[in-house]
Formats: sequence, C-alpha cells, structure tokens
Amino acid sequence: MAHGGRRAGAGRKKGSVTRRTQEIVAKASAEGISPLEVMLTAMRRHVGANRWDDAAALAKDAAPYMHPRLQAVAHTGPNNGPILTADLTKASDEQLDALEALLGPLAGAAGGDAEDGEGGEGPAGG
Repeated sequence: MAHGGRRAGAGRKKGSVTRRTQEIVAKASAEGISPLEVMLTAMRRHVGANRWDDAAALAKDAAPYMHPRLQAVAHTGPNNGPILTADLTKASDEQLDALEALLGPLAGAAGGDAEDGEGGEGPAGG
C-alpha cells in the first residue's frame, strides 16, 4: 500500500470557509460593523473635509466589494471561428413572417413584441 503523495479528492476544498473564519464573520455581524462600513465611513469623512486624494484611495479599496470586476469573455462561433450571422435585409415578407413564427416565442421570453405588432424592430435610424 502506498503512503503519502497526492490523492484525488483529499484535503480541504478550494473556497471552503474555516471554522475560525466563520466565527470572525459571525462576531463582526453581531457587532453591526464590517470592514466595508469602516472604509465607507472614513471615505465620507475625507469627502466632507475636501480631502479627495484620501477619499479616492479608500474608494479604490471599497470598490471591489460593491462593484465586481467584469470578466473578459471571447464570443466565438463553432470551432472558435467567427460568429455566424445572416443578412435578413433582402428576405421577403413571407420569409420574415416564417422566421417570426418560428423564433417569436424566443423573442417573447426576452421582452416580447410591441403591442402594435412591430415585431422587435427598433426606431427608424436609431
């Protein structure tokens, strides 16, 4: 039987919270103050005193708690190729009606057509 080394599934899972961390969070919550609240209070005091550089430094520290970073996502088509598109400007009214009948329920899930039956077209020139 082998001893030591890596074993699949062994150890604490990534992102798991330790008992000590849970205790610290519970105590801070019970006291009614968080590190974010401290940073925001100090930032507001600096703003009130027109110390904008100090306020900006605190705002930079507090921002990730309030505004998560957006991840860059590469949108690609099949096999990492270009996204496939279709030019419908030359489609006949019958073809467009058939597409609307087929895809209309999908558009309805995202907000639906206008009551007047304008079928998802935006304002002219806009």
